[in-house]
Amino acid sequence: MRAWVVRAGRDGERERAALEDGVVLAGWLEVPDLSGAATREEVKAAVEAAYPEESTYTLGNWTGQLHRFRNEIEVGDLMVLPLRSGVVAVGHVEGAYEYQTDRPGGFPHVRRVKWSIRDAERERFRPDLLNSMGSLLTVFELSRFGAAERVAGIADGGTDPGRPDADEFAATLTEPAKLFEEVRRRSTDDPLTLSVRDLLGVWNTQRRYATAVEQIGNDLALRGLITVPPFTEGSLDSVVAVLPAGSEPGEERTSDLTRSGITVVEPESQAIAYRVSNLETANRKPEFVRVGESLRSAMTLMVLRGYSQLPVLDDDDRLRGVVSWESIGLARMSASDAGLAAATARAREADRSDDLLDWIPEIQKSGYILVRDHDHKVCGLITAADLTVQFGTRVRPFVLLEEIEQRLRRAVDASIPLDRIRAVVPPRRASKVHSAANLTLGVYGHLLKVTENWTSLGWAIDRQLFLDALEECRKFRNSLMHFSPDPITDDQLRPAQGLLDLMRSLDPHS
Repeated sequence: MRAWVVRAGRDGERERAALEDGVVLAGWLEVPDLSGAATREEVKAAVEAAYPEESTYTLGNWTGQLHRFRNEIEVGDLMVLPLRSGVVAVGHVEGAYEYQTDRPGGFPHVRRVKWSIRDAERERFRPDLLNSMGSLLTVFELSRFGAAERVAGIADGGTDPGRPDADEFAATLTEPAKLFEEVRRRSTDDPLTLSVRDLLGVWNTQRRYATAVEQIGNDLALRGLITVPPFTEGSLDSVVAVLPAGSEPGEERTSDLTRSGITVVEPESQAIAYRVSNLETANRKPEFVRVGESLRSAMTLMVLRGYSQLPVLDDDDRLRGVVSWESIGLARMSASDAGLAAATARAREADRSDDLLDWIPEIQKSGYILVRDHDHKVCGLITAADLTVQFGTRVRPFVLLEEIEQRLRRAVDASIPLDRIRAVVPPRRASKVHSAANLTLGVYGHLLKVTENWTSLGWAIDRQLFLDALEECRKFRNSLMHFSPDPITDDQLRPAQGLLDLMRSLDPHS
């Protein structure tokens, strides 16, 4: 079973028919009956014939949506219909594709749906699932993070249980008060543990922005609590324990923390920064060989896994060096029967709480660094490739937003006179506006709310949907200006990516 969204038109003009008649309706009025179009190629031919002036990109996009509507959506699948009122309708698909020429309103492409619920409040959906519904496409699948099973729960009258990879118990901690009560209820022998992602979710945030970190840290400190390790370290999937740090000594004349035997990092090290531990691979113990094992074993493992090096650990998981193809070659040049000890070279290791930026030169030079935890045991390995992924992920949102702004500037400068551009900024700033390049995303929104300006662009799209997407993009851009060590997810990027895709389709030759 899969979950789909089929929107009810640019201005919600198909909502009433969808709910009253038990259907979802696709647009594309010029496309003829697709009942005989059983393949994507056949759907594509119909779309190209109906819209011969459209770009290749647009035709491909529309083909994909109509192919899903005609061929991929199956009877029994879940259907989600976000309504302009803010609520959401959820139901099950009851029929195959139909072409109804006599349907009032003139929308002939039809799939029958039995609506289980017509007014599900947005609060019943977790933020990641709501974000997934933010696409500007008319027909698309909700496929990430167990969406189908979660939507099914809502269709049955329940609420969104959250991501399937999230801790079930953590999902019940919906507000700080519940978390505090749970910590108070437990003993230090059975502390509350949850992922950093779930901890942030208790405060209704998804990334470790400085303001969020400060609020969570203050709230914990106010109640005498601490996370071990600090929740500012590690990736979002790293696990922390929430422990009482301020309770008075017990009969043993020691604190709860001392009796628990858990190593606590001093609070001042919890400042938000790019820590070594923020990379996933810094928290994933690498494969290794033990001191005393054979060089043959190390070489075999390196070939099997495609590794350039392997850490050599003692029985306490502490680093004793690294064996690499280079160190093996040097050792065998001196003695053809050299063993692991002779081929083991020195290696540098970073503490997981170190500033990642301080270690970039070493990673560039050597290609890697080992990572140790607070007990000096090896807990991860970071390569140059890991840095490429980490910082490539952070650069992508800025490149995406820059292209959106460039396309807006070009379109506005080409279509709207400078005096009308200046008219939407405060008078004291008007003289400093020489072109659309001087506008922010927020000002573009004000500019295009003016009907005369919007008409000048000549865009055959829904203005309100575009302005809503532009506002969401503005908020996303502002959030990027607040530092967080956590990567931007595809779900968080999707609204901005959708806006860019739309703008590319409006000017496909640029």
